Amino acid sequence: MNPFAYDFMVNAYLAAAAVALLAGAVGYFLVLRGQSFAGHALGHVGFAGATGALLLGAPPLAGLVAVSTAGGMLMGALGPDLAERDIGIGLVLSASLGLGLLCLNFVTGSATAATALLFGNVLGVDAPTLHGLVLVCALALALLAAQARPLLFASLQPELAAARGVRLRLQGMMFLGLTGLAVAGAAQIVGVLLVFCLLVGPAATAQRLTARLWPGFFLTLALALAEALGGLTLAFYTDWPTSFWISALGAMAYAWAMWRP
Repeated sequence: MNPFAYDFMVNAYLAAAAVALLAGAVGYFLVLRGQSFAGHALGHVGFAGATGALLLGAPPLAGLVAVSTAGGMLMGALGPDLAERDIGIGLVLSASLGLGLLCLNFVTGSATAATALLFGNVLGVDAPTLHGLVLVCALALALLAAQARPLLFASLQPELAAARGVRLRLQGMMFLGLTGLAVAGAAQIVGVLLVFCLLVGPAATAQRLTARLWPGFFLTLALALAEALGGLTLAFYTDWPTSFWISALGAMAYAWAMWRP
């Protein structure tokens, strides 16, 4: 069987590739800055936005993008102090998850949509959703490229960056807002419960394999693409869930990088 003979598979491959590039690029800086917990929390924040959009009769992707981005900026506004930031992120996480469950309680006939939000449904990506995902990913990548130099400076040497006039809180807000966009895209592929594997897994593996900055960045992109497209291909031939294969490939890659000879 040829997966490219089916329109839904072509849409799925294009969506997975676009999201993998964005998740890999953002995830590399996320791991570099030690903010993996924020990436995990934003998936649950986006769940509240998506279920709220379902309740209002709006597209779930629109609610996912809006609330994830706003939640990321709110987390960035908590400041650079690690202990204070983690407490704030935990509070935002629990409150948004509770709000999402409340919205879901009032939405009737949406069991399938809720399952897709939680576990992803890349095979159900239609042409309008694909266009929206590609637009979101392209916009987020362009914004990340524009922010890359000061973000890298603030990530590696925050004290020196602050002394040179870099506004650390503003950089954190802008970056976590972009992370919210990446989470919204990745949730369409693997769901909000497994968004961590695509956002953090490739970056963590790459940083295990090389300590060099730009080789590690491009290796992250390659790993994210390989895991997303490889998982989709394995799902097509085995009829097992795509989210399972993507998370399994990510876990195996990280295990190999950790225990390689």
